[in-house]
Amino acid sequence: MVVINLVMAADNAIIIGIIAASFAPKHRNQIIMWGLFGALVFRIIFAFFASYLFGFAYVKILGGILLVWIVNDLRRDLFDTKKIKSPTKTSKEPSYVQSVYKVLFADITLSFDNVIGIVGVAKNNTNLLIFGLFLSFVFVGTLARFFAEQIKKHQWFGYLGLGIILIVAIQLIIGGLGDLGILEINQAFKKFF
Repeated sequence: MVVINLVMAADNAIIIGIIAASFAPKHRNQIIMWGLFGALVFRIIFAFFASYLFGFAYVKILGGILLVWIVNDLRRDLFDTKKIKSPTKTSKEPSYVQSVYKVLFADITLSFDNVIGIVGVAKNNTNLLIFGLFLSFVFVGTLARFFAEQIKKHQWFGYLGLGIILIVAIQLIIGGLGDLGILEINQAFKKFF
């Protein structure tokens, strides 16, 4: 369960870190807290409805499309804003409210796959499910702070994060199309979708 949580929480943390990296430390911490709050709430909701929602391929496709939109929006926020180093001018931060919405949309999209992994491991064991959800919450918070700091120091780290999230989005879309029977996925690759 620990390994699944670490891997599955990383995608959430990357997006939260990318969004938070564009802000001053005070707002950065607030964005991370909103991300943690959203991750916790959506994971709890999805844990109760996981088996029902998992049957809908359209949920995967919509989640993948939302992630592609988020990746493009984050790319713009991170790399198209001008950084002003003058002490008399303030740097242009993206909208705080829009960034909170982005974090919450990402939480909705990415919490689902995390919960599916946790529910699969817990196998109707409520205590293990609660432990898995709590562990996921801790990992998202820790990793989001780490990614935000690294992106501020190294711009390439942001591009790497966007690439990883784009891969997750493509996996969701292809997996949903495969579930609908629109695409046929080779048996050797089905484990990735």
